[in-house]
Amino acid sequence: MNRVLIALNRLPRDARDTLFQLVVIAWTLLPHTAHLPAWCNALAAAMLLWRGRLAVVGGPLPSRWTVGAVLVFAAVFTFLSERTLLGKEAGVTMLVVLMTLKTLELRARRDALVVFFLGFFVVLTNFLYSQSLLVALSMLLSVWGLLAALVLAHMPVGRPTLAQAGTLAARAALLGAPLMLVLFLLFPRLGPLWGMPQDAIGRTGLSGTLRLGGIAGIANDDSVALRVRFFGTVPPPEAMYFRGPVLGSFNGTDWTRLVSTFPASTRLRADLQTRGTPVRYEMTIEPSRLAMLPLLEATPDRADAAPQAEGLSAVMGADLQWQLDRPLVERLRFQAVAWTDFRHGPPNHRLGLRDWVTLPPGYNPRTMQWAAALRAEPGVAEADPAQLAARVLRHIHDGGYEYSLEPGPYGRDAVDEFWLDRKVGFCEHFAVAFVVVMRALDVPARIVTGYQGTDPLPVDGYWVVRQSSAHAWAEYWQPGIGWVRADPTAAVAPERISLRGHNLAPRHGLVADAINNVSPQLAATLRAAWEGLNNRWNQWVLNYSQRDQFDLLRNLGVSSPSWQDLANLLIGLLAGGALAGAAWAWWDRRRQDPWQRLQRRIQQRLAALGVEVAGHDPPRARAARVRAVLGERGDALVHELMALERLRYQNAGAPTVDRGWWQRFSGAARGALAS
Repeated sequence: MNRVLIALNRLPRDARDTLFQLVVIAWTLLPHTAHLPAWCNALAAAMLLWRGRLAVVGGPLPSRWTVGAVLVFAAVFTFLSERTLLGKEAGVTMLVVLMTLKTLELRARRDALVVFFLGFFVVLTNFLYSQSLLVALSMLLSVWGLLAALVLAHMPVGRPTLAQAGTLAARAALLGAPLMLVLFLLFPRLGPLWGMPQDAIGRTGLSGTLRLGGIAGIANDDSVALRVRFFGTVPPPEAMYFRGPVLGSFNGTDWTRLVSTFPASTRLRADLQTRGTPVRYEMTIEPSRLAMLPLLEATPDRADAAPQAEGLSAVMGADLQWQLDRPLVERLRFQAVAWTDFRHGPPNHRLGLRDWVTLPPGYNPRTMQWAAALRAEPGVAEADPAQLAARVLRHIHDGGYEYSLEPGPYGRDAVDEFWLDRKVGFCEHFAVAFVVVMRALDVPARIVTGYQGTDPLPVDGYWVVRQSSAHAWAEYWQPGIGWVRADPTAAVAPERISLRGHNLAPRHGLVADAINNVSPQLAATLRAAWEGLNNRWNQWVLNYSQRDQFDLLRNLGVSSPSWQDLANLLIGLLAGGALAGAAWAWWDRRRQDPWQRLQRRIQQRLAALGVEVAGHDPPRARAARVRAVLGERGDALVHELMALERLRYQNAGAPTVDRGWWQRFSGAARGALAS
């Protein structure tokens, strides 16, 4: 970096400032490259490189006709790629094109100012796509660079260094930081900060459908799905089931949510009964694009337990799945209460249970035959669902099945191939096969998807649940009890359920492998540290809400805070800050330079001796006036005035400080007056 700054400082002033500005613009545009069309990225890079070359060689700028032709080209391609010139994507594309084209018109300071302020707009547009800590730090650097370039544009004389401009820009930003903090803390908000942009649009996660291999694909994603903090005892790993979509409709390849065709009076209800000690927890969920909440099992729909958050509208269905009124497209934080010891579902047979035993005809015929043969075994014909489930799970445990993240593709009759031939699968293979077999045995059964387990250790008090913790398990119906959880994965890989963070590890990249070769713990330590910072950013900044604002007012002594109290405090602080700024400006305007104050005192002292000098006279001219008026009586004064002349001007405008000069001059003045 130092070598780059030295090389830039050796260039002519205009070329250096232009190249610095182009580097800042390129850095600001860098996060957009993942969202912009390829032609726009190429065009922006070409424009910046073209302008940089012109700055280095001192070539003439292109004509306005050339710039206009490129603009028309960009508008046409924007319309062709986005099918509109309006909206977020098209607007950001055109903004990037306009800013890079404007660099080809940097003929005057006015043009530079336009580029600066377009740059600030581009900084804001980056937050339309992501509000992550990394993007925030990157844009903070961009703002500093733009401010430094703006400072250079307002220093037309001389050759100020980039370090001087950068220091002044940093000081200006620090002076504005208190105002920024006050606005962040007190400016009224109706939703999360930057509520419009979505961080995780396009990110993988749980789905409302299931096909074999789908969850294994999610398990390759090591990103954070949610964070949970417990107030009190932390549940054991085997109780860490976060319930997501419940799937019961099977067409032979895909599992989807079941819609009952029975009359409403015969459909199943939740009938949730909780027992034991409740678990109070706080959860922060990343955007999932699904209209559901993967809550800890079982979180009941009660006023003292249901999730509560500003703007949250969630309801628990008969299958204990928590449904939202809209897809979750922004980070959400709330508190809830769960009971890990619970029962749910009808204890007695109901007609609606027949929905959960249907299977598509013509699929997996060999598995159907295997189930029929099991029913024909002695002692099995009269077995209840619990005994049948135990028999199927024992078959999984003893049947040579293998738990693998990469089982490979399966064909049309996937359950036949997995259950009887290959016997290699991930959690959804075991759950799907278990449910198909139980239904073939005429036992109501269904698939539950969600997350199971957390990272081994908490980060800042939060247990991290990753996409790699995505899991599928099963439920079957037992008379007298209701729905019973059965996790076939535990029969073949019990450590996956009973040990925290014991998911199958996805393949690492080149850098991760290199770090692991140096130190197996280094990558985990670095990731934990970074995710801890991200969590604090999420909790303190992105999730700062109206509730936090009212809590702040309570801490300041307001018993029942309201929007009016918040507005009054904000207006009062802003008015106080404005008055303080006005007072400082008044004082600064009346403040006099130390050199000017000294010249005024010298003028007053000489006037007492009968020597009249002008306020603008330099020390040499005043010495000549003293010699003319006082003669030899003023020799000491002349000597001190000439000494002041040398102190002021002998070092090319950098005056030398002599704190004893005024005492010597005053003594000489008293001596001249006495004589």
